[in-house]
Amino acid sequence: MTLTATVPTTNGSRYLQQLCKHWSHKFEVEFDADKGEIVNFPMGPIRMAAEPDALVVTIDPKPDADIERFKQVVADHLDRFAFREAPLPFDWH
Repeated sequence: MTLTATVPTTNGSRYLQQLCKHWSHKFEVEFDADKGEIVNFPMGPIRMAAEPDALVVTIDPKPDADIERFKQVVADHLDRFAFREAPLPFDWH
């Protein structure tokens, strides 16, 4: 099951780069200014794409992952980098 949230922000590129750099100390990460992926996150891969007015966040929970916890971990970490506009609204579907 793949879950996606389109988070309204004009700083999506900045936030995805900050989060990828933050997690690159622990996990395999690939990113540029427009997209990023945390490949081997323990609960499942995380992909992000920056759009002009949003950050699109996609998670692919592993079968044994706590999905609510996974969503909360991602949102909490992004909110730390987006402290000026946090909490960011995540509408997962």
